[in-house]
Amino acid sequence: MSELIAQRKDDHVRLAVEQQRRAGSGNQFDEVSFVHHALAGIDREQVTLATSFAGLSWPVPLYINAMTGGSQSTGRINADLAVAARETGVPIASGSMSAYFKDPACAGTFSVLRELNPSGFVMANVNATASVDNARRAVDLLAADALQIHVNTVQETVMPEGDRSFASWVPQIEKIAAALEVPVIVKEVGFGLSGASVRLLADLGVAVADVGGRGGTDFAAIENGRRPLGDYAYLDGWGLSTPACLLDAAAAPLPVLASGGVRHPLDVARALALGAKAVGASGTFLRTLVDGGTSALIAQITTWLDQLAALHTLLGAPDPAALSGCDVLIGGRLRQFCADRGIDTAPLARRSTNRHHGR
Repeated sequence: MSELIAQRKDDHVRLAVEQQRRAGSGNQFDEVSFVHHALAGIDREQVTLATSFAGLSWPVPLYINAMTGGSQSTGRINADLAVAARETGVPIASGSMSAYFKDPACAGTFSVLRELNPSGFVMANVNATASVDNARRAVDLLAADALQIHVNTVQETVMPEGDRSFASWVPQIEKIAAALEVPVIVKEVGFGLSGASVRLLADLGVAVADVGGRGGTDFAAIENGRRPLGDYAYLDGWGLSTPACLLDAAAAPLPVLASGGVRHPLDVARALALGAKAVGASGTFLRTLVDGGTSALIAQITTWLDQLAALHTLLGAPDPAALSGCDVLIGGRLRQFCADRGIDTAPLARRSTNRHHGR
C-alpha cells in the first residue's frame, strides 16, 4: 500500500509539472483589469505587504500552497520548499498528509517543512475524511500554526482508487473545526468554492476559506492521465475560476484566500483587489523548483514580492487591504458569469470615487 501511495504522489508531481510546461491561455485573471489613474501613485516607503485575517498576521500576502509529500522524492521537494519559505518569509502548506496516517514511516517527508523552517508559518493538510485524532496528529507532526482541510470531490471521482462517498464531509469538517486549537482553513484543490460553499463553511466554524479555483493545476486531468482509457476527459475545464469564486463569495462572512491559476505578481494584486486576504501559488513555484532548483525559487518569490510592492505603489495602495478599494473592470466570460449569478460588477469600477485620483 505504501509503495502505491508513494508512486501516486510521484505521478502527481510529474503530471503537474508537465501541465505547467504546456499551460496556455484562457486564465480568467486576464478578464480582471485595473483602471489606471495617473496620479494615484504613492511612495514605495509607504507600502507594507503585511496582511491580517482570522486572528493571523502574515508579513506578506503570498504563500506556498499545498503540493506534496509521502515519498522519498517528494520529501526532497518539501525540503527545498521549506528552505525557500524560510529564506523569503512566506507561509507554506504541506501536501495531503493521508500517506503519513497510512504509513508513519514517511513522516519525515512532511516534518521537514518545520525542521528546515523552524520559525515560519506552516500549515498541515488533511482531507475531509480525516478523524479528529488524525487532524491533531498532522498538526503535531509539523508543529503547525494552522490546519488546511482540502476538499476534492472532482479529483476523487476521477481517481481510479478515489473516494465515492462524500456525505460525511460536512459534519466531519465541523467536528475538526470545533476540536482543534489552531485555525482551520478549508481549501479546494482547483475546482473552486462557490459563495454558497464559503457561507456553509462559516456556519461550520471554519476560520478561513481558500477558494482554490480553476486555472492552475487540473487534478481531474492528472487523475484521468492515470486511467488506462482516459475516459474522464470530458471533465476538462470543470469548476469555477479563482476570480469567479472571489466575486461569488464577496459577501460571505468569512476571510477568503485565493489560489489556483496564479501566474505572476499582477494575478496576486488582482486577487487581493477582489477581496482575497492572501494569495497562494503552487504549480508555478513547483515548475520553477523542478527546472531551476531552490535558488531559482527563492529568486522568483523575492522578485514577486518586490514587484507586488511596486504594483501597490503604482496603484496607490499602502497595504493589501487597500487594493480592495482600487477600481477594477470585469470582462469576457467572467462578466457573463457575474451577470448570470446576479453579481453587479459596475460598482467595482467606481470604488475610488472618494479617493484622490486624477479624474
